[in-house]
Amino acid sequence: MSRKNYDKHNRFRSITVGFRVSPEEAKALNQAVALSGLSKQEYCYRRCMGRDIVVQGSPRVYKALKNEMIEAAAELKRLNCLSDLTEEWIEHFCMMTDILDGMKEAPPWMNKKK
Repeated sequence: MSRKNYDKHNRFRSITVGFRVSPEEAKALNQAVALSGLSKQEYCYRRCMGRDIVVQGSPRVYKALKNEMIEAAAELKRLNCLSDLTEEWIEHFCMMTDILDGMKEAPPWMNKKK
C-alpha cells in the first residue's frame, strides 16, 4: 500500500475529484499548470477554491515561460490581423505577461558566477 500524503495543514486528501475537458481545454490547463510551477492537483485545487496562484520562480517555470513566449511570437507572426486572436489566447497571453511582470528580479540560482 502506498504512503498517505498529507497537505501542509496535516490533512489527508482521500477524495478524488475528476472532470472532463476538451483537448483544447486540456492544453490550456497544462500550459497554466506549467507556468504556475505547481502540481496539476494543487493548481486545480487552488483555482476551484478561489485561492491565489502565486508563481514561485524556478528553472522549470522560466523554461515553461520561455517556451510559451516563443509559441506566442510564432502565433502573432502567423496572424494577418490582431482581431483574429481568440479570447482564450488573449487570456493566456495576459497570464504570461502577469507572470513576467511579477518576475522583475532574477532569482539567486540565475546569478551563477562563471
